[in-house]
Amino acid sequence: MCGIIAYLGDKEATPILIDGLYKLEYRGYDSAGLSVLEHKNLTSYKCTGKVSALDELIKEEALCGTIGIAHTRWATHGPPNDINAHPHNSEDDKISVVHNGIIENYLSWKSILENKGYHFKSETDTEVIAHLISYFKKEFKIGTEEALRRILQKVVGAYALVILDSDNPETILAAKRSSPLVFGIGDGEYFLASDVSAIGQYTDKFIFIEDDQIINIHRHEGYRISSLKNESIPAEIQEIDVQIEEIEKGGFPHFMLKEIYQQPQTIADSMRGRYHVEDKWVSVGGVKDHLDKFASIDRLIFVACGTSWHTALVAEYLFEEIARIPCEVEYASEFRYRNPIIRKNDVVIAISQSGETADTLAALELAKEKGALTYGIVNVVGSSIARMTDTGSYTHAGPEIGVASTKAFTSQLCVLSLMAIQLGHHLGRLSDELYHTYITELDSLPLKATKILSQDEKLRYIASEIKSASNALYLGRGFNFPVALEGALKLKEISYIHAEGYPAAEMKHGPIALIDLYMPVIVLATNESVLDKILSNIAEVKARKGIVIAIINEGNERIKDAVDFYVEIPQIKETLSPIISVIPLQLLAYHIAVMRGCDVDQPRNLAKSVTVE
Repeated sequence: MCGIIAYLGDKEATPILIDGLYKLEYRGYDSAGLSVLEHKNLTSYKCTGKVSALDELIKEEALCGTIGIAHTRWATHGPPNDINAHPHNSEDDKISVVHNGIIENYLSWKSILENKGYHFKSETDTEVIAHLISYFKKEFKIGTEEALRRILQKVVGAYALVILDSDNPETILAAKRSSPLVFGIGDGEYFLASDVSAIGQYTDKFIFIEDDQIINIHRHEGYRISSLKNESIPAEIQEIDVQIEEIEKGGFPHFMLKEIYQQPQTIADSMRGRYHVEDKWVSVGGVKDHLDKFASIDRLIFVACGTSWHTALVAEYLFEEIARIPCEVEYASEFRYRNPIIRKNDVVIAISQSGETADTLAALELAKEKGALTYGIVNVVGSSIARMTDTGSYTHAGPEIGVASTKAFTSQLCVLSLMAIQLGHHLGRLSDELYHTYITELDSLPLKATKILSQDEKLRYIASEIKSASNALYLGRGFNFPVALEGALKLKEISYIHAEGYPAAEMKHGPIALIDLYMPVIVLATNESVLDKILSNIAEVKARKGIVIAIINEGNERIKDAVDFYVEIPQIKETLSPIISVIPLQLLAYHIAVMRGCDVDQPRNLAKSVTVE
């Protein structure tokens, strides 16, 4: 959601800014803009639409400045248009601001400023910051940094702010609260960005700016990080090697398809070093370091949003089945706004691809206040959740650029499966024989994922048969119910077909009223333990002329004969089946979206990382 990049160095800023904006496109946006400083002259350009439109707009302009800021906006205050696009400038065009987040009390400040004669061009909350800096500088006769410091003690909300001031042409100012901001240190040059992918080709040295910190970057004097009280803060430089080829399409037409096809590798990467087939052990570092705590916990509480919430639902089945630990799964956005009962013997597990999800971060803060052990499962190294939690595990899926999550889901499931198996055995609730069986099954997952991908052409054909549907129903039982939810989410996210996921046994409690010959019903039918019940569900759909697509285990002739289309997946223990049964649903959604002419990687209205409420 929104993207920021800034540059200060000896090169022309504009090409670097535009390149960074292209790399931030995956976050979701509706407009783009930049400001460049050259010899105290501040020049700004912005427009609605893609970064390519901004790139085209400035091609004929001689923007030679070596300091600049740029932004991709995802509309919150005011519709997408050229005026509401960032950057936003002060009336005298000396101050230019880009902003991720929401200033909650901006209306009261806007009213104060209007009463003092300030005029607003946009409907945004961000423009208030530009005018406030200008006002504080003049009113209190202070510098830009001190003005910003005072303002941040008065505004309420979330922000990553980056500021240019033509009165200080060698300086970039930035500040952060509840919205990610990373500082990159190059050879005689500096960068700021929403995440490392935008600037990873220029440096491998990063400092993650923390909440309520201000960074002042000067061309000749270096940088200083300080608190809102102007206390200097030492910062740890982290070295992160960003593989640029990982954020390129690599010959695939879309990032989403590339990331679906990466799953045999990312499944293996998520488990590498955490199990051993010959020596028959499973050991996840974040669990191993806190085994005493896990041995005495009352509950596991999972907090997550979107696809990660579906991962958590599968985890509930996993931990209760394998480790016999009571679990609760919470939408982080709901958890944070009620008064949940959290005890010191609870472990709160936060799941997030980006590690920056605002609601999940807020839920973690609440858990920490209550004294629970917090555990983060994230993909992005150095992300806010990774830094906030007491312990945790990286999924090692590599950059996920497509807005619709795919490989992050399966990697999260692999890590959680390892954790459940490790704890089940450690707590004496999983026999040695079953423990060793699970390890063998885990080792087979990458090859089984590859086998599913070989059916891509079949899935493309099925997609062509149902691509014109207006609605779809996904049904699953047990471990497959969360997979049904995830399959429905993928379809609605990228194809804009209304889809619902349901427990199959609940079909007669409402959804059956919708079924007709125009309603495809996708059935997750890999649960051999309830095969007869699944066949009954299928018969009920067929009796109402519904089209049935089934995901089945290899060789299940009974279901093959009962459905219109089927896709076979290799045999796997039922508890681990979601890791591979979701893959055909990802491909089905992808092909339908492409056939409908949708923007697969950047679906409308969606953002990759939801960093504001």
